[in-house]
Amino acid sequence: MIDVDGYRPNVGIVLLNADGRLFWARRVNRDGWQFPQGGMRSDETPLEAMYRELEEETGLSPCDVEVIGATRGWLRYKLPNRYIRHHQRPTCIGQKQVWFLLKLVGGEDALRLDASEKPEFDIWRWVDFWYPANHVVNFKRQVYERALRQFAPLVETLLSVQLGNLPQPDEAGPGPGRRGGREAA
Repeated sequence: MIDVDGYRPNVGIVLLNADGRLFWARRVNRDGWQFPQGGMRSDETPLEAMYRELEEETGLSPCDVEVIGATRGWLRYKLPNRYIRHHQRPTCIGQKQVWFLLKLVGGEDALRLDASEKPEFDIWRWVDFWYPANHVVNFKRQVYERALRQFAPLVETLLSVQLGNLPQPDEAGPGPGRRGGREAA
């Protein structure tokens, strides 16, 4: 499903643990790391699509998470020209996304990257709040920054922390994390 402007409707998921760290996963057979995300079906609301993608990509069910918030309106990014399939109609030039901030309320042992027939991720870890905005592929950076900036006040209130005192994009490091849910990064 592509809209009239060439954007594919999509949802993104920022998953927060009790320590204020974010779920960060590596794409299967690639070097790229990202948040879970995926396209919406024509018969889905953004919330329905988010729960489907959450289960497909992380193995988590709605009872494992609490929805803390969602971005206001669509956040858009354009694909680099090399990723645009110019021969397909309609032509997709990018994604428009509604992002959801979720808090993990179940145990992290519920995370299963092999929950679907075709896993999208092979390793995951927990990272500092601003880390993803500086370490995602370039063409997604602005969307990640915008989503995280919208979510920062919610996280500050929820965890009674000041994210403004944490490293901002371009300064954040990965910190200790978990790979595949079992090994230290």
